[in-house]
Amino acid sequence: MNNKLKIIIIFIFLFGIVFSLFKIITWKIDNDENEMIQEKAKKLIIDENKDKVKEENKNESLEEKYNIDFKKLKEQNSDTIAYLKVNGTDIDYIVVKGKDNDYYLHHNFEKKYNIAGWVFADYHNKYDNQDKNLVIYGHNMQNGSMFGTLKNILNEEWYSNEDNHKIVLVTESGTYIYKVFSTYSIKPENYYIKTDFNSDDEYNEFISILKSRSIYNYDTDLNDTAQILTLSSCTARGTKRVVLHAKLISKI
Repeated sequence: MNNKLKIIIIFIFLFGIVFSLFKIITWKIDNDENEMIQEKAKKLIIDENKDKVKEENKNESLEEKYNIDFKKLKEQNSDTIAYLKVNGTDIDYIVVKGKDNDYYLHHNFEKKYNIAGWVFADYHNKYDNQDKNLVIYGHNMQNGSMFGTLKNILNEEWYSNEDNHKIVLVTESGTYIYKVFSTYSIKPENYYIKTDFNSDDEYNEFISILKSRSIYNYDTDLNDTAQILTLSSCTARGTKRVVLHAKLISKI
């Protein structure tokens, strides 16, 4: 019996090692694949600001301008909906929108199964300039891909740089600039990803609660006409969510 027990223990131990190696190799392959897809997609995104500089002694920032070939991106993936850039992070991704909020948790931009998934919009949202709260998700990947660097928003260093408070979202209808008004972490819930509101009073209460949760004061005015952008990811252990809310301030 002792020998049989030892064999079973050794077998379980070896199985654990093989399974762990398999997971590590799969993780590496999936992340490398997504990195290549991202580099390919970036060739269709032209940042018209990258070669410009601010005039000396002037505080105003440059107007964000991006030339994105959505036609070619949609030829690669018809679910393409937007491009998202968050200063002070590595979030610089094409955004897709599926028929539910599950598919792109485990499928990449090329619709191949991938543990890293992709950056995706809430399927409830309509990108017709009518929704009050646009919600975008991404995995918190350890290598910093997807929304792996969204947690930077919880750091005082990130908050102290006002350039980081501007979020860029580009769709086929234009470039939208958002200003951050709340950043925090919270236990998993559905409240902050709510997209439908029955009245202005309900929406006012909603954005007031989101603002009150912030760990920093962004001094951003809000009212019932404000359209907001919500970014959400999980923490490393998955027990909480890292959340950013920003108010639409201009369209280019």
